[in-house]
Amino acid sequence: MRWIHAAGRGLLVLVVILTGYVAAGARADEPHAGGRGPLTVATAGDLTGYLGSVLDGWNRTHPGEKVTLVELPDSADETHAQMATDLRGGDRSRFDVLNIDVSWTSEFAAQGWIRPLARDRFPLDTFLPPVVDTATYDGQLYAVPYVTNAGLLLYRKDILAKEGADPPRTWTELERAAKTIAPKYGLDGYAGQFLPYEGLTVNAAEAVYSAGGSILGDEGERVTVNSTGAREGIGFLARGVREGWIPKRALTYKEEESKQAFQDGRLLFLRNWPYAYVGASAKGSPVAGKIGAVPLPGPDGPGTSVLGGSNLAVSTHARYPDSAARLIAYLTSERVQRQVLTRGALPPVRADLYEDPGLVREFPYLPTLRESVRTAAPRPKSPRYDQVSLVVQAVVRDAMTGRQTPEAAVRRLARELDTLARR
Repeated sequence: MRWIHAAGRGLLVLVVILTGYVAAGARADEPHAGGRGPLTVATAGDLTGYLGSVLDGWNRTHPGEKVTLVELPDSADETHAQMATDLRGGDRSRFDVLNIDVSWTSEFAAQGWIRPLARDRFPLDTFLPPVVDTATYDGQLYAVPYVTNAGLLLYRKDILAKEGADPPRTWTELERAAKTIAPKYGLDGYAGQFLPYEGLTVNAAEAVYSAGGSILGDEGERVTVNSTGAREGIGFLARGVREGWIPKRALTYKEEESKQAFQDGRLLFLRNWPYAYVGASAKGSPVAGKIGAVPLPGPDGPGTSVLGGSNLAVSTHARYPDSAARLIAYLTSERVQRQVLTRGALPPVRADLYEDPGLVREFPYLPTLRESVRTAAPRPKSPRYDQVSLVVQAVVRDAMTGRQTPEAAVRRLARELDTLARR
């Protein structure tokens, strides 16, 4: 059983497939308006291995709706491709409930692959408010948030303490420390996830949002990226590589590579998801007890993170939608959401858990994470999100490697996104 951390690999990919059970007199391939039956859960990229015990709890109390696990590829891109291929099969689809990356909700809904959900079946009013927006499309709920995420700035608090420096709140403070303090200790200054994949889209969107810009509006129908904020945000990333406080090796980093660089003591600052804090703080880590976390900085103060995480959605052709909804309600219950954090080290969607004194003692970054989630923004919503992301990756990569100026990159990005929006 393997999990992928999202926004790129900052996601958890879980697919629930309803299998085997056929009501008396019904054909095996016939969708049911309701009904209950066995479930199969397919998952990819297990980094924590907690889900088995969660599903064991369901199986003990729901003997007629037992869940088994099926695995999809580790790669988020491959998982998306397999889901899309399967869902295009119509009533031949094997997939009934999918835990999709938050950025896929609009695409899957627009394609007619997932069904609208009744809001009153799920405890949405107990969730952190921004996460619910990731599960909607065109004003309708099409999924239920299961795990959320927001980027944090991890830093070496021992080194900043030696220098009498506070953790950075602005880009200027981050750049200054990355240029002047990091080299004194033989460290690289700053890194994120800059390989051309979903992680680069996330890092670029955060930079643009933090500078007051945006990428798309009106559910992807309007291109808004040609702005001062976008030029400033992409310019921040490009300048870092050009001036060396973002090392060139960071252009090959995904989540795991960047986490390892920080955990091995090679970085002063790292943008990553909270799981990187947990790993770097674990027993045996060279930097355990030496790290802190603050919200991502922006030009003039705290910046804006992109929301990561995953949403549970029900396939249009689910044979047992009642069982599917019941399982989703179980996975978003307070008890299971607590296990999402304590066993999986993954950010839950329930707001009250971020104020639980016992959990805050165990996970000191929770108050910072809650603030980051509260002010976070979703990735650009679009029925063609996968294509949007590929365009963003290609253009920002060229800006960061010096092939284009940030100004030229933003103009190109606007043109290419406008072409997608017109299709």
